Amino acid sequence: MNKEFLTVLEQLEREKGLDREIFIDAVEQALIVAAKKIAKITSPGADVKVTIDRTKGDIKVWVGEKELVSREFGRIAAQTARQVIIQKIREAEKNSVYQDYKDKVGQIVGGVVYRLEKRGVILDLLGKAEAIIPQIFLSPLDRPRMGERMRALVVEVKRDKGPQIILSRKSEGLVKKLFELEVPEIFGGIVEIKTITREAGGRTKMAVFSKDDKVDCVGACVGIRGSRVKNVIEELRGEKIDIIRWHEDIKAFIKAALSPAVVSKIDIDRDIKRARVLVNADQLSLAIGKKGQNVRLASKLVSWEIDVRTKETIEKSLNQMCKLKSVGLQTAKFLVNNGYLEINSLVLAKEQALAKIKGIGKKKAAGIIEEAKKYLKSQQDKAAEKDSKTESGS
Repeated sequence: MNKEFLTVLEQLEREKGLDREIFIDAVEQALIVAAKKIAKITSPGADVKVTIDRTKGDIKVWVGEKELVSREFGRIAAQTARQVIIQKIREAEKNSVYQDYKDKVGQIVGGVVYRLEKRGVILDLLGKAEAIIPQIFLSPLDRPRMGERMRALVVEVKRDKGPQIILSRKSEGLVKKLFELEVPEIFGGIVEIKTITREAGGRTKMAVFSKDDKVDCVGACVGIRGSRVKNVIEELRGEKIDIIRWHEDIKAFIKAALSPAVVSKIDIDRDIKRARVLVNADQLSLAIGKKGQNVRLASKLVSWEIDVRTKETIEKSLNQMCKLKSVGLQTAKFLVNNGYLEINSLVLAKEQALAKIKGIGKKKAAGIIEEAKKYLKSQQDKAAEKDSKTESGS
């Protein structure tokens, strides 16, 4: 029996990857609980003591001065002992997982999909632990299948029921870490990822910089015939990735961030971090992107507000603003440069905001807003009168 106990301990130690002392402690605690149940019936108030010889495997249980033998443990006491052992082992396993993965937050781990649930995808991390990718942390392009290998970023490790390791495939950090794995120059610190922004499933924009003039930072990330970036794109299920060169000069940086669009001119306001970008009409859709994605990501990448316009839209806005008697060409330019493109926008403007614009004080701001309201009212009246004549004529 003693040898069998030691054999079981060795087997559990191998299977669970836990120290033998954890299992011995679990058995001791379980036997104490079981013996106390017996003591309540046979010897109320008696002390309970359990010893386990680590070398020989001998187990001795005392209730008071009396040593119990195995047959004195009833069915209920035995079940209680079993439950305590299972609970202790589970607690030890959870603690072991926590200790192994708590320092891996921000790192990539790989696993195999072994369960699909409404709350997310459960991964088996190569038999060491289980982790979950919640639905909100999956990319729209992800279509997990049973048995499929997946890589994700560790975003949280906690002591809790169920999967303790929370993963994400939606994080910008995942893209950054994938490039660190693919590009030796990034891993070695020669090439640095300065900024990165992402709309998972759509597009990622990444600005890189080389600390060595002899190393092309963009070329290093792309790889020979695009091999390196292709590997990352494949891992992200086909998500588009724009790799651009980081520039200290904000105008050059904004111009690069808006690629593939060609920029004609950039005017910047450093005080409020706003850039007014001029592009040709045929470049407008490229600069803005589908549903505004390109300009939105570019703005996040450079941490500036970017307003993209064409020469035609600016001229149209200037002409409209100049319809107000209190607004000359120079004032119109100031208004347009600050995002007021239509008279409607002046009606909704706050007097305090207009007053801060160069060349416009508090008094003039109030006058412009009032005139804009009158102009809009007159246009609405003309439209109503036209509709009335049309109806009477019919």
